Amino acid sequence: MPRFLKISLPALFLLFAASSAHAAKIGDITDTNVWDQMFRFFSLRDPSLRAVLLGSVLLGVSCGLLGCFIVVRKMSLMGDALSHAVLPGVALGFLWNMTKDPIAIFIGATIAGLLGTMVVYAITHTTRLKEDSALGLVLASFYAVGICLLKRIESLAGGNKSGIDKFLFGQAAALSQDDLILMSVITGVVLIGVGLFYKELLVCSFDVGFARACGLPTRLLHHGLMLLLAFSVVISLQAVGVVLVSAMLITPAAAAYLLTDRMHRMLLLAAIFGVTSGVLGAFFSFLGNSLPTGPFMVLAASTVFGMAFLFGPRHGTLARWWRQRSRTNRVERENTLKAIFHVIEARGFKGEGVSMEELAARRRETLDEARDRVRELKRNGLATYDVAGEATYLTPEGWQRARAIVRNHRLWELYLTSEANIAPDHVHEDAEEIEHVLGEAVVLQLEKGLHYATRDPHGKIIPSSAEIYQPEAGSPRDEAVGYGKRT
Repeated sequence: MPRFLKISLPALFLLFAASSAHAAKIGDITDTNVWDQMFRFFSLRDPSLRAVLLGSVLLGVSCGLLGCFIVVRKMSLMGDALSHAVLPGVALGFLWNMTKDPIAIFIGATIAGLLGTMVVYAITHTTRLKEDSALGLVLASFYAVGICLLKRIESLAGGNKSGIDKFLFGQAAALSQDDLILMSVITGVVLIGVGLFYKELLVCSFDVGFARACGLPTRLLHHGLMLLLAFSVVISLQAVGVVLVSAMLITPAAAAYLLTDRMHRMLLLAAIFGVTSGVLGAFFSFLGNSLPTGPFMVLAASTVFGMAFLFGPRHGTLARWWRQRSRTNRVERENTLKAIFHVIEARGFKGEGVSMEELAARRRETLDEARDRVRELKRNGLATYDVAGEATYLTPEGWQRARAIVRNHRLWELYLTSEANIAPDHVHEDAEEIEHVLGEAVVLQLEKGLHYATRDPHGKIIPSSAEIYQPEAGSPRDEAVGYGKRT
């Protein structure tokens, strides 16, 4: 866990004079309050803090970009398996010269990660096992080997002080200059690779069969993506550790996936979310005493995902609930308008008002329920009612909408009976559903296809689009006059 989290104002001078090599030991000084920590965070005067922030930004960009391709390919478990499979390589890289040499560890971890992907490929292509089973085998077996090697290293002379165990859960405060250089190089490689092969990766991610038909080297592109993924996993180990690096790969990309349907926007959002998660993780861990940076990064990413899950404009839970609620209310209003139309139609369009008793009888509801329906119409500007509240009158907009719903219903009934040869007594229920979703363009096509029929299968008049949308058609009297002309 990071050790740069405890500080005191009297020690600031000593801190500023300290080199970045001792930054991980800032937490050994003393305590301070939250406001002092916030001031020090935003001032960016601590070398260790600058290193953590830069590493978090690089980690967020590389993991966010590659995570998008993992998510859309439905290979999220691959990121988890790869992050665990690199642990033996980390241990072997340390054993190479018994130091935490970033290059040696990077090479060892990359080789182990690629070996893990090759084992997965071999299992899925030579046995009957599916990819999820192969990934589970590789994850467990490679991770077990890595744990055994770490325990072996701890048993060696000085091994328990090597800090190699920090690769399990990360220690962002211990990022060295060599680590940052390596992370910068790998992030640059990821940016260049994604930029140069964006179209090819896009096609392979969404339709590998079409990509093969186009002559694209799909297998080479897949292995290249896995190589970049292994690179990003390895450079993230020091910051968030083997256990949590898969979360930084998947969570920002999953949040972006909920917010857009365009891949280029998803890549941008995932990178932004990854950077934001890294910075927030560093910020909140800096405020307390000995709080871990890596887990806070994951918690920040999970918070971003939770917000996208709840408040996403298209796929968010609350947005879907609101759309469903709005649709339900709209359908209820339209059904009430249709019932009022039917009452007025049944009496030959004589009189414009409909009593609450008539409406309640038509909808088979109580008087209180009928009054609630009318109040809802009034709130939406579709109806009014008299002083006593015992009769309702449709506004011009309400009358127009009522005729439109009746037209949709009767046109669909006529379409089913004439084109689909369905009996007239079997079309009502289907028309009850479809009348609320028919768009004006579809209705115009229906009218044209039915040769502008004026009556439905039951002999009732079908309001035409011209009658509905003519400016002067605003009351039942206009409807009666129009019907008289058409009949």
